[in-house]
Amino acid sequence: MKFGFFGINFGPCAFPEAAVRVARALESAGFESAWTGEHVVLPDPQVPPSPAPPQTPMLDPAVALAWAATHTERLRLGTGIIILPQRNPVVLAKEIASLDVLSGGRVMLGIGAGYLEPEFAALGVPFGRRGARADEYIDAMRALWTEEKPTFSGEFVSFSDIDAQPRPVQAGGPPLVVGGTSPGACRRAVSRGHGWYGFALDPANTEASLARLARARAEVERPPALGELEISVTPLPGVDADRVKRYADLGVDRLTLLTVARTADDVLAFIDEAATKLLPAAS
Repeated sequence: MKFGFFGINFGPCAFPEAAVRVARALESAGFESAWTGEHVVLPDPQVPPSPAPPQTPMLDPAVALAWAATHTERLRLGTGIIILPQRNPVVLAKEIASLDVLSGGRVMLGIGAGYLEPEFAALGVPFGRRGARADEYIDAMRALWTEEKPTFSGEFVSFSDIDAQPRPVQAGGPPLVVGGTSPGACRRAVSRGHGWYGFALDPANTEASLARLARARAEVERPPALGELEISVTPLPGVDADRVKRYADLGVDRLTLLTVARTADDVLAFIDEAATKLLPAAS
């Protein structure tokens, strides 16, 4: 079992000194990775299904992870997730390749299709067919990362006679982690992802999501080059050693821990407690 930390770019960690302290503490404690969330904007006032008050400070994922990379050596850096249909895939491919170069190949690109229609409207991106848009954007970014002369022709993005240097350090680009529990997200994970990511799932909901992934495997082909699908889950706050074992027994490869701490000192105390009580239990 690998352990990550979710939230290196928001709340207490949206402030530079706190983010540095937390990133260094994670690496020292033996955490494998630090993960960001993303919402470019949030509805004001907050209405369901918006996950946070609109005043919540939230740094851009690539910028926050570049800051964390500067102050760490081994900590892997994950986006958990970037809302892919809201992004220009050519620009995002450049940003993620740049981050992979600056971090020495430590990036994991987590993506999702999104679910907040007001956010899409503010960005001028159609909310409909966002799943199809996400699929195409994945393929376009991979072309930019892997092809000697990148070319892509799709419904939403097309390019030719261009190049984008530097390439990512990691061959083929950073591992792609697909977030979401919908049937479409599960098919996307199986057909295009190195991993799958479920957020705020207890063991029962994790088991149900794994069943959906199993059904998706029967519906779409998984390219052999992607290898085994790595399973990452952010559990609800309050996970203990017994629950870690329940996730491990289900086949979860990584737990990305979430805390409700409001200050940097509280986050550091959470990291210390997890390192003492949870990381040894999973080894």
